Amino acid sequence: MLASKARPQLQKVLDPLSQWAARSSVSPDLVTVIGTIGVAGAALGFFTRGVFFLGTVVITLFVFSDLMDGVIARARGISSKWGAFLDSTSDRVGDGAIFGSLVIWYAGDGDSLPLAGASLLCLVAGSVTSYVKARAEGLGFSCNVGFAERGERLLILLVAAGLYGLGVPYLLPVALWFLVGATVLTVAQRIVHVHRQFVRSGRPTLAPPAGAPSTGADGEPAGGVPSDADPSGASSVMASAGVDGTHLDPPSVTPTPAASPLVSPVPRVAPGR
Repeated sequence: MLASKARPQLQKVLDPLSQWAARSSVSPDLVTVIGTIGVAGAALGFFTRGVFFLGTVVITLFVFSDLMDGVIARARGISSKWGAFLDSTSDRVGDGAIFGSLVIWYAGDGDSLPLAGASLLCLVAGSVTSYVKARAEGLGFSCNVGFAERGERLLILLVAAGLYGLGVPYLLPVALWFLVGATVLTVAQRIVHVHRQFVRSGRPTLAPPAGAPSTGADGEPAGGVPSDADPSGASSVMASAGVDGTHLDPPSVTPTPAASPLVSPVPRVAPGR
């Protein structure tokens, strides 16, 4: 929420630089890739060694590319689904590198397994947050809700890491535990939001793939044939022939019914009489 409100102000600062980049024929995809490599490299190069202030400065410079690539694409009229896909994928790589670097630091020289666990929880919950939104929108639901979206999480972490690097005690650990709770809350909010839309929409179901057999209410194929039945009947034929090695009883012979005692037999007449 905070990042969404701050984005227009940041955009005003970045617009002149982005317009220049657009006139210089810089590829927005190249800007995205360079920004991702810069964020990941700075996080792995600085945060894993406990150099938080300088690492925060370098990461912040490359994070601005996340805003520039979209402006360049729109200015040149080349916005595309591929660009949106690449941008979202690059965001996941950058976030993973930042929080993964904190996991490495606290599991090693940082000497704090609880904070390593908090960093790992932030990494996992952040990935789930992004997945929930992407999956919901792919199914036709809106999912633009949440207490701590990616912008807020990144802003809180970088500010805390930078000040912690300047000697402000306990700020980064507090920020990590706060982000654990905020990210889990965001995941829950998005799940509830999507479920409410699902209920209001009349609980639509996904259409079966083309060529798939239709099923009845009990999950069995339509027509009353069990799903595990042999459609060719070969198993029944083989079983009757004893192919599976089982003992078969001899075929039963239905006896001819005896003559009824109420009917008298016809007398035999000798020839010539």
